[in-house]
Amino acid sequence: MRPKSKEELLILANKNFEKLQQLIDSIPVEQREATFDFEEVFLEKRKEAHWRRDQTIKDVLIHLYEWHSLLLTWVKSNQLGEGVSFLPEPYNWRTTAEMNRGFTKKHQSTTLRQASDWLKESHAEVMLLAKTFDDDQLFQKNQYSWVGNTTLGSYFVSATSSHYDWAIKKIKQSQEQKQKQKGN
Repeated sequence: MRPKSKEELLILANKNFEKLQQLIDSIPVEQREATFDFEEVFLEKRKEAHWRRDQTIKDVLIHLYEWHSLLLTWVKSNQLGEGVSFLPEPYNWRTTAEMNRGFTKKHQSTTLRQASDWLKESHAEVMLLAKTFDDDQLFQKNQYSWVGNTTLGSYFVSATSSHYDWAIKKIKQSQEQKQKQKGN
């Protein structure tokens, strides 16, 4: 269920973050840096760009970290009156796939350890920032002109609990594909 209060946001974000960490910890160390090996038949049925874009656990963690960074920059800049968009120039909501590919390319030399450490730090920073707002500021519309027609909380949910859920599903799917291929 999607959070509708600050307490629900913090609880679900931390719960899903912990589930993600536990999932990664459950994968043997020597397999954590392996490339995802999704079968072409599987990929043909999936329309979302991430199935082909994110090829490793590191790529998934970097994606989460970069979206945390977007959220943190956006909120802090707007609190200072800078009036910035959530997505940096030249991107818009139709070009997020291109932006996400850029994140992957930017972090080609980033290690899994770095990605994991950065994600832990950015998660903690996002949680601290969320705590500075009350329920109305997070979940009532029209609290901030820079948020548009939605709520600030919806951005926090999207960048945390929902995104962690996506990451968990993607990593689990990669592990299931590995098991399936071992069985063949």
